[in-house]
Amino acid sequence: MYRILLALGLAAVAVAAPAHAAVIGPGPDPRPSYGEPPRPTGSAATTPATSPEWLTLSYLAEAGFAGAVKLSCDPVGGGHPHAAAACATLTDVDADPGKIKAESRLCVLLYQPVTATLSGTWHGREVEWTRRFGNTCEMRRATGVLFQF
Repeated sequence: MYRILLALGLAAVAVAAPAHAAVIGPGPDPRPSYGEPPRPTGSAATTPATSPEWLTLSYLAEAGFAGAVKLSCDPVGGGHPHAAAACATLTDVDADPGKIKAESRLCVLLYQPVTATLSGTWHGREVEWTRRFGNTCEMRRATGVLFQF
């Protein structure tokens, strides 16, 4: 009889306890935030303009991580954290990252392949560029600010 009363008492406590009280440890991770859609910045943001030409810059590593941003250079904007510098670099090389002079810095000789891609519209023409690098350090050394996101 004692066991039955104990079991009923424990069941009543379990039912009466709020669901969040049963969680032990940290809560679940928050949903990832992918930011707002790209939008023009600066003076062009206040005046209506023709539709901007967008470039998509992305990289994908075989290790499973990836990144991608949209970039507009006329007007400067998008999700790239260094949009103005990236646009200046693209202007210097006519949207061909293969023409960028590689920075002089050392990279670890660790093979973790990553593929960088640039695609979209540049001054009215479609552009497409893809290159595979030994690791992200080599990618950033060869492409400057373009893939620093």
